[in-house]
Amino acid sequence: MADKPTLVKCLVWDLDNTVWDGTLLEDPNVDLFPGIREAIIELDGRGILHSVASKNDHDLAWQHLEKLGMAEYFVHPRISWGRKSQAIEEIAERLNFAQTAVAFIDDLPTERAEVNFHAPDIRCYAADQATSLAGLPEFSPEVVTVDARRRREMYQASFRRDTEKETYDGPDEDFLRTLDLVMEIKRADDEDLSRVEELTLRTSQMNATGVHYSDADLRALLADPDHEVLTVTLTDRFGPHGAVGVLLLERHPDLWHLKLLATSCRVVSFGAGAVILNWLIDQAARAGAHLVADFRATDRNRMMDIAYRFAGFTNDSCACLTVLGEPAAEGVQRLHLLADPRDAPTTMRLSSPELAGAADETGVVAP
Repeated sequence: MADKPTLVKCLVWDLDNTVWDGTLLEDPNVDLFPGIREAIIELDGRGILHSVASKNDHDLAWQHLEKLGMAEYFVHPRISWGRKSQAIEEIAERLNFAQTAVAFIDDLPTERAEVNFHAPDIRCYAADQATSLAGLPEFSPEVVTVDARRRREMYQASFRRDTEKETYDGPDEDFLRTLDLVMEIKRADDEDLSRVEELTLRTSQMNATGVHYSDADLRALLADPDHEVLTVTLTDRFGPHGAVGVLLLERHPDLWHLKLLATSCRVVSFGAGAVILNWLIDQAARAGAHLVADFRATDRNRMMDIAYRFAGFTNDSCACLTVLGEPAAEGVQRLHLLADPRDAPTTMRLSSPELAGAADETGVVAP
């Protein structure tokens, strides 16, 4: 069986004779080609972002997109008279996408050739393919999550947030307080599973082990009373950040085993990882339990190692480790922490479940 093609995360559009029928500078009333609006909306609903690389007058072109009711669908457009390959490279960099996840559509073979020459990893399509792209495998994710359907909204909120931060004159912590951040940690349900699996697949700088848990694995954990599958979402006054974290936790009588912690790189600057860890440590302290966290070093997750160490996890041995089985993967370390009470975060409001009652003087946890 042939390998599945890399999914397109962003489709960059030419405008003249691609999105609309004609050249804007020659006809200020050019209209969309039939089916273009529907094609853009369909891909947007699958979580595929749209942008623009067009040789045009920026203000005139953007005003026309607004007039046509299409401007809201395009993020970080690059409308100028420069090379389109350079414009697309700038879009990919701004969105933090590899060029292999970016595609370009244009009516002119010369423009597609220019992009292919300077940025060969970007896939190019002719304008007459526009209304059939949704049927191609590279534009067809197997699962469309809640977060995918609102991905454009989250990116647009992120751009507004970044713009305000650039003009804020004060300490970072003070800026975070102005955002009205709200983190919600909740027990996962069936609807959350696709988002949880997606987070476990990411081998990012904020994934503690890189171990993938399939849909079947996660369903088994959800049904196991000794396990907690927890999701983390974040919102602020600019909009949602979406699902930004997942915790897989196994609870023993005197030991809580954090099998996986993965958070989105998008929220590193908000201190989300530290908030999650401090909340979990505080919960374990209330239960009178030790904490053990699985960690496997990769060439990318040094930041997660630092987060664990800063929270107080060490490589010190403890008798509590004897209740654990073999690690889930080769190279997984067991980091230990004697849980202690932690303060609530000062830069965001936290909504979370109580994982256990407080322990009495004998260490027994109340139901």
